[in-house]
Amino acid sequence: MARRDQEEDEVKRKRRIDNSTLYSPVSNDKDPIIYSSAYNIAFLGLERLHPFDSSKWGRIKRFLVEDGLLDHKRVVEPVEATKEDLLVVHTEGYLESLKHSFTVAVITEVPPLAFLPNFILQQKVLRPFRKQVGGTVLSAKLAKDKGWAINLGGGFHHCCSNEGGGFCAYADITLTIQFAFSQLGISRHDMVMIIDLDAHQGNGHEHDFMNNKSIYILDMYNTDIYPRARPSYPFLDMYEKQIIQIQFSSYTTTEKYLDLLSLALEKAAQNFEPDLLIYNAGTDILDGDPLGRLLVSPDGVKQRDEMVFKFSREKNCPIVMLTSGGYMKTSARVIADSIGNLATKGLIHLPSS
Repeated sequence: MARRDQEEDEVKRKRRIDNSTLYSPVSNDKDPIIYSSAYNIAFLGLERLHPFDSSKWGRIKRFLVEDGLLDHKRVVEPVEATKEDLLVVHTEGYLESLKHSFTVAVITEVPPLAFLPNFILQQKVLRPFRKQVGGTVLSAKLAKDKGWAINLGGGFHHCCSNEGGGFCAYADITLTIQFAFSQLGISRHDMVMIIDLDAHQGNGHEHDFMNNKSIYILDMYNTDIYPRARPSYPFLDMYEKQIIQIQFSSYTTTEKYLDLLSLALEKAAQNFEPDLLIYNAGTDILDGDPLGRLLVSPDGVKQRDEMVFKFSREKNCPIVMLTSGGYMKTSARVIADSIGNLATKGLIHLPSS
């Protein structure tokens, strides 16, 4: 009975993916940079009640244009994820729970949202998230076509199929991988790798892929901060070496951080041959970030991103970059500078640069 239910669920998932418009056609004159002005969250100043910079995504794009790296006409506009799209990974019960303002307030960690009508939250908070989810899913298709893609939003790594949290309402990474298995010629015998370098543990995708032998995860995070979960796995554990977890404490310096990353990428190079790489590139590792509580410099972020893109190139593997966490106004500038560095080093190709 359980096996029949599982087969029926798989058929429903495949039908939903086949009917989705998230892989909308993209003309060849576009760069694989995905962004929409609908990403940004602003409503009566309530966005200032959370430390997250909810206009970060728009400012990254503005900096890239001002720096001459990007022509705004070449940016790819994603489609918003629909309920049918989200049901590919999320339970009906979880999506229904988002119709309650209290649930949204808990997930976003902004208590006053609990007192607002839910239709306002759907439009002003959850719609921007759904638009970013569409951007993440489309990024994988563009990465397969062009070798790389950067969604200027996304990276909601605390959300799993049946629970949100930590400002993450939808599991865009899980959804992206399910679409890739179904539509991008990546079979379940191939490998998708997640490199999660946000300061926080990627507990959402780790939960969703815990027993999936096609998914390999490298996760580096501060154990002193949210979600403060017990490690899902020890270092290179029994699950067929499916995950490398590098754990460190608050106030880790740039030098120490990059040394740990170098070791982790060496381990990954020895054990993994990915067909697609999802890179969750949170900038909450920056010195001064109130939630990440690390001491990594802006130049350290550039070196980090460069190391991951070099790993991708050495493995001849398409890479999707997501901007994820980052709770200072300076994060947008650092991200734009890092993307510029990737272009300068020839690790990505922006015709307008």
